[in-house]
Amino acid sequence: MPNAQPSLTALVVVHNEEARLEACLSRLAFADELVVVLDKCTDGSRAIAERFQAKLVEGSWELEGPRRNTGLAACHSDWVLEVDADEHVTPALADEIRATIASAAYDWYVLPVDNYIGQRLVRHGWGSSFGKAGSPSLFRRGIKTWGSQRVHPALEWQGRKGPNLKNPLVHWVDADVSDMIQRLNRYTSARALDLRESGKIGSLANALRSGVSRFLRVYFRRKGYREGRLGLVIALCTALYPILSHIKAAEDLSSPKD
Repeated sequence: MPNAQPSLTALVVVHNEEARLEACLSRLAFADELVVVLDKCTDGSRAIAERFQAKLVEGSWELEGPRRNTGLAACHSDWVLEVDADEHVTPALADEIRATIASAAYDWYVLPVDNYIGQRLVRHGWGSSFGKAGSPSLFRRGIKTWGSQRVHPALEWQGRKGPNLKNPLVHWVDADVSDMIQRLNRYTSARALDLRESGKIGSLANALRSGVSRFLRVYFRRKGYREGRLGLVIALCTALYPILSHIKAAEDLSSPKD
């Protein structure tokens, strides 16, 4: 009797994503199980997930890591594909994922990512806390654990990393430059909270050095300059991330003073 094919769960964690959730879920029908985590959702996300017969996990989490770990615990297949509501799995990637897990010699894989600003594909300059060129989204159940940081939680892995897949995951990052700047504001505010709680705010001089290093890495080494104005914005946001995070953490203006 031939061995059964490995099973696959698609996991999507959302907070009020009714505008994007249907397009995401409609591309995950190739998975054997669909799990949707609804975090403090007050819009139509639940109804959309129900239409796709998803297993629902509802709750309220302050941090991204525990929220995602709760979703991982609800997955029951051999393998998990973890995607966000602003990400789309193409048919070619779906076929490659199925082929990969059917003969996998490794435990987790990175998916390349095509990042879009509006309708424009932006290939260069991503990384260093302001975007991703690859996503470690395909893994055997039980080997991935998210950390407790508010922004870009650390990942703990068990097992061996395999070669990157070839077909990209489509990521609709931001609608325009204004969205990019708003995201920078959200990320740095959350990072400032992490810094204050850790007690390791650091110095402005170190933040400035990190900002300059990040700009040079993103704009030149990762060829952000090839994207024109958008590449410059990505590099500037990347550079400002540690600087603004430090300043927000050091100033701590959230509470009124006597």
